Amino acid sequence: MKLYSEPIENLINQLARLPGIGRKSAARLAFHVLSLPDGSAEQLANAVLDARRLIRFCEVCQNLTDRELCDICGSEARDKTTICVVAEPRDVAAFEKTREYRGVYHVLHGVLSPMNRVGPDELRVRELLKRLEDGGVREVIMATDPDTEGDATALYLARLLRPLGVKVTRLAYGIPMGGHLEYADELTLLHALTGRREI
Repeated sequence: MKLYSEPIENLINQLARLPGIGRKSAARLAFHVLSLPDGSAEQLANAVLDARRLIRFCEVCQNLTDRELCDICGSEARDKTTICVVAEPRDVAAFEKTREYRGVYHVLHGVLSPMNRVGPDELRVRELLKRLEDGGVREVIMATDPDTEGDATALYLARLLRPLGVKVTRLAYGIPMGGHLEYADELTLLHALTGRREI
């Protein structure tokens, strides 16, 4: 005997595919969605569909945006001579919360992971190299997570970028080994950014 009808089971299964959502949480979310008034449920569904339809990569930094350039790349107030390289778009948000970093970003959309078959071609490395070829960049900050894959990615990129005559630095380890940037508080990120070192 099935516990739930097919549409509920399908909704639970789809929600359970989200990162950090187990089957119990998915069931709670599904029943919450089902309890919403029709208008609210439609707004939620439309928000998901609109985000999927409208969001794209910034032509410069590869961050998520709904325009050609994200707000950071389009800002004249940002220091375009310093690029902070991060793994995911959520890492940009983590740095922006510090309100101290005034440079620009480059989002790789992942890190090197041979176990998961993620090599340099699956990351936005070519776009980073193109930005450096255009000139004007003095420093590239490697701000990948301080874990095995993040370190491997930072070292790989450092070797690739050093011959281009740009200073390559790594965040200081105010962030614990194995930690993730998105969970670090603003003060820890600020100290890591301030204490960065050349690699």
